[in-house]
Amino acid sequence: MITDVRVHDVRFPTAAAGDGSDSINKGDYSATYVELLTDGPHTGTGFTFTNGRGNEITAACVRALAPAVLSMGEDPLEFLRSLTADVQLRWIGPEKGALHMATGALVNAVWDLRAKTEGKPMWQLLAEMPTADLVACVDFRHIDDALTPGEAAAILDKGRDGMADRLARLRSEGFPSYTTSVGWLGYPDDKVRQLTRTAYAEGWRAMKMKVGGPIEDDVRRARIIRGEIGPDALLMMDANQIWGVDEAIANMARLAEFDPYWIEEPTHPDDVLGHARIQRAVTPVRVATGEVAANRVIFKQLLQAEAIGVMQIDACRVAGIPEVLAELLLAAKFGVPVCPHAGGVGLCELVQHLAIFDYLRVGTSLEGRMVEYVDHLHEHFTDPVQTRNGRYLVPEKPGYSSDLKPESIAEFSFPQGPAWN
Repeated sequence: MITDVRVHDVRFPTAAAGDGSDSINKGDYSATYVELLTDGPHTGTGFTFTNGRGNEITAACVRALAPAVLSMGEDPLEFLRSLTADVQLRWIGPEKGALHMATGALVNAVWDLRAKTEGKPMWQLLAEMPTADLVACVDFRHIDDALTPGEAAAILDKGRDGMADRLARLRSEGFPSYTTSVGWLGYPDDKVRQLTRTAYAEGWRAMKMKVGGPIEDDVRRARIIRGEIGPDALLMMDANQIWGVDEAIANMARLAEFDPYWIEEPTHPDDVLGHARIQRAVTPVRVATGEVAANRVIFKQLLQAEAIGVMQIDACRVAGIPEVLAELLLAAKFGVPVCPHAGGVGLCELVQHLAIFDYLRVGTSLEGRMVEYVDHLHEHFTDPVQTRNGRYLVPEKPGYSSDLKPESIAEFSFPQGPAWN
C-alpha cells in the first residue's frame, strides 16, 4: 500500500557549459522527482523533465494530484482519469502542460512500483502482459476514430509472434541509437568537430545536430559534421520549433546538400497542418516530431494528416506509460516508425524500456527505429543506461531505471542543495 508521496525539485547546472543548448532552449536540466513510499520493501519513483525555472510549478502540480494516488483502486483506467479528468484541476490542462507532465511523473512512479514488486524491468513487465490487460490501460476517448480497442488488441496479439527471437537479437546486438551530444548549438566549431570525431571512433553511425541559428552557421556546422562522418552515416537535424513553415521549407532547401535523414521539430509543435506541408515539401527528408506533443490526440492528428515520417515519443511529457502505449499503438496502426526522444535528466533511462517494448510487442521491426542518446547526467541514477558501439544494451534490473541516488537528490535539490549555494 502507498503511504506517502514525496516530491523533490532537483536541478543540475548544465546551462553554463552549453549542454542541451538549441535554437530556443538553454537551461539547467531538471527533474520533478517523485517517491511513492509504501508499507512494503519497495519505493516507486518517477519524474518529469523540465529546463530549470518552472520545475517548482510541476512540483506543485504533483502535490495537487497526489491525493488521487493515495486513494487509487484496482482499475487502471479509472486511476488514470482520476488524474487527467479531475473535475476542477483539468481546467488548467486539459491533458497538456505542467499538469499533464505532473500526471506522468505520478503514473510512471506507480508503474515503477509495480515492476519492482513483480521483480521485472519495465520493458519485460509490459511485453509479457496479457493483451486484455494492456488494452485496459489505454484511454481510447478522443482517439477511437483512429484506433479502436479491437485494433489495438490485434496489434498486441500479433506482436507475440517471434517475440523471443527479437529479444535474443536485442541481447546480442543492442538497440540502434543515435547521439545528440556532438552538436549542441552553443558549442564552438572545434568542439563540434572533436566530439563528432570521437563519437564516430566509438561506433556511432547516426548523429544529430541542432539547427535554427543563422542559416550560414547551420550550413557550416553541417559541413563539419558530414565531413567527419562520411557519406554513409546518418545525420539528423533538429530545429527545436523555431522556424515558421515557409522558413523551414527554405532552410531545408539550403541544408539538403548534407543529406539529412530527418528534420526534427521544424515548426511549432501544435501546427499539424504546417508539419504536413513541410513534409510534402522536403520529402525524401523525413519530418520528425513528438517530444513536446501534448497528448495522444496531437499524435493522432499528426498521423492522420501524414505530417510526419518519424514519430517521436517522450516518457515524461504525457500521462505516463498508459498514454505512451496509446501513442505506440497509433504509430503501428499508421505504419510510422517510433524513435523516442531522450537526453535531459533520465529520459534515456526511461525510453530504452519503451523502445524495447515497442519492438518486442508492437512495432516488431527495427527498420527506421533508433533511440536518442545524450551523454549527460547518467551518473546520478542507480541503474544508468548502458551503450556499446552506438547501441543501447538491454536493462535487466527490476523497475523503470528511474531511481536517483540519494546523494544526488541532496546535492542538487533546489534551492537548498549545496550545488545551488
